[in-house]
Amino acid sequence: MHKFSAFAAIIAAHHSFAFQLRVLPFSTRTLSSSSMTTSKMSSDYASSSEGNLLLSKFDALSNDGPRRLILASQSPRRREILDMMGLSNRYTVTFSPLDEEALQIELAKTPISPIEYTKKLAESKAFALAEQMVNSKDIYDHEVSFILGSDTIVDKDGVILEKPKSEEQAIEMLSTLSNSWHEVHTGVALYKMNHSDGSNAIELVSSFTETAKVKFTKLSENDIHAYVKTGEPMDKAGSYGIQGIGGQMIECMEGDFFAVMGLPMHRLSQELARAL
Repeated sequence: MHKFSAFAAIIAAHHSFAFQLRVLPFSTRTLSSSSMTTSKMSSDYASSSEGNLLLSKFDALSNDGPRRLILASQSPRRREILDMMGLSNRYTVTFSPLDEEALQIELAKTPISPIEYTKKLAESKAFALAEQMVNSKDIYDHEVSFILGSDTIVDKDGVILEKPKSEEQAIEMLSTLSNSWHEVHTGVALYKMNHSDGSNAIELVSSFTETAKVKFTKLSENDIHAYVKTGEPMDKAGSYGIQGIGGQMIECMEGDFFAVMGLPMHRLSQELARAL
């Protein structure tokens, strides 16, 4: 009797089960089957040898090499995520000149969905910086610059919750999110500037929105006021940060944790690898 089958028989003999225990025998012949030949394994590896993720293409990005990455964001969370991805010292930060508040007011007058709203903001942030670089007439040592823009919003039943402008507004947002589900949308845009021919042509390489669903626990008034007093909610969409003190309020979630934090790591890794 096979070892696994014998083990199953011993268990069945000493315990009464309400279901039929079934163990499928494992055969070493499976590994030597002609369907799993060395040549097939080699071809499968070769087909993806270029890499689907950024982690296999780190050397393609460098601050002093032919291709560089510029983050068009003031968010320390997004810098933290890029560092966690292994990009520390492989990108620079330049704040976007976009008048974000003016664009938000303009978009609020249109019938745009929250998903398209945040993607539009991400595109606009990155494009505004690219345009500024073109107009500066600077001479670049790089062949290509990739400009990364991002924007994160909280969506409560179709109502967009941006960063609070006051403690009272933060309290109101947290009270609305208490004991319920909401969505977090992070828009991401990646532009490419070609410097090699002197044109500095701007091209949109990738643009998408990543969505996660988040469930808040039931918050008491004391919970909400104590959290607002920490100051953490004041620079965050929806008035909370999942990666900080606010993580205590999260009962559960569905989707990419990093999308809620401010930059979807997995999808961004794929898009950067494709662009490189």
